[in-house]
Amino acid sequence: MNVDDEAKKVIWSLQNNKRTEAERNVFAPTGKKPMNKNVVYVLSAIGITFLMSFALSLFSKETTQFCFLIDNYCFNSTENPIAYTFYIFMNLWILILGIGIAYLIGKKLGDRFKI
Repeated sequence: MNVDDEAKKVIWSLQNNKRTEAERNVFAPTGKKPMNKNVVYVLSAIGITFLMSFALSLFSKETTQFCFLIDNYCFNSTENPIAYTFYIFMNLWILILGIGIAYLIGKKLGDRFKI
């Protein structure tokens, strides 16, 4: 059984070459770098956390006295709802960052001390 090398090769295509040249070039590289979405993700996480802290401040029925860093800079939750929202927002991010840092430290220690 001889195989003819110069015989027409079969081209397998799902469209039987029905696409035009413009349709073939649709997925050609443009040379642009894809947009980095990290900034969008960080800003949306901050926005969602702020909205969540605002909702948490609305659910609080009792008046709370809270202070920012020093005892002379204190507020009342019913008189200053925006400051109370910001206070809850800061506390939420302290918790989130604390959990993240504890995870990273635990991961590093776990990689170093394998049992």
